[in-house]
Amino acid sequence: MVEFVSLTHGGQPVSIEYQWLNREREHTPLLVFLHEGLGSVSMWRDYPQTLCDAAGCRGLVYSRPGYGRSTPREPEARWQPDYLHIQSWQVLPALLDALGVEAPCWLFGHSDGGSMALLFAARFAERTAGIITLAPHIFVEEITVAGIAAAREAYLAGGLRQGLARHHADPDSPFWGWNHAWLNPAFRQWNLEADIVGIRCPVLAIQGEGDEYASMAQIDGIQRIVPHTHLLKLADCGHSPHRDQAAAVTEATLAFLRSASFAQL
Repeated sequence: MVEFVSLTHGGQPVSIEYQWLNREREHTPLLVFLHEGLGSVSMWRDYPQTLCDAAGCRGLVYSRPGYGRSTPREPEARWQPDYLHIQSWQVLPALLDALGVEAPCWLFGHSDGGSMALLFAARFAERTAGIITLAPHIFVEEITVAGIAAAREAYLAGGLRQGLARHHADPDSPFWGWNHAWLNPAFRQWNLEADIVGIRCPVLAIQGEGDEYASMAQIDGIQRIVPHTHLLKLADCGHSPHRDQAAAVTEATLAFLRSASFAQL
């Protein structure tokens, strides 16, 4: 069941769409799912439920401001290069506080959400039990910019917008927020390498060998900065490992959680 909670973001009240999974397992660990740059609660489909059932834990899925059925972005608002820092360091902690999440949680993030997991873990070590990050970015590559420019053409052609309208109350809100931010020339200097140095929790970084938005330099870079990171590189897999190689991602995640002493496995 989807619910809503009110927060203050950018000095304005916003409504956040969220969903608890296996809420009745109140004494089990919590996996918080952080969606991609065009994602939402519904765009995860059934993967969060499948993973939480397999892990015997609770889950929390939510749509960030501007996404899904959460309060849309104001049409004139332009997200700046620090928009993921704001989501990681301000919005996510506020959401966890509003929902009464006090114990350290596990983060499962995809793409933008994967970058958010890294940022949150580095800033809030005491609130992070561990992270699984899929297709994250820690710096900008030409392949990333080219992929996002191609997405712009697909959106203007209408097909991508039609697809996103099934998952967002206002598809222009997330698309142009994300697209304008990444194609802003100032974003070329965006880099998280210095921000994630302090990560101490267990980390699993997963990327597809056919990722159309990034090279393996992204997760290799994470391991260079955070040496205890476990890497999984998947063949026959694009930018969405949990869709392209769902079974492999689940198997690797469960093994990682066991190795990190995840209480329920």
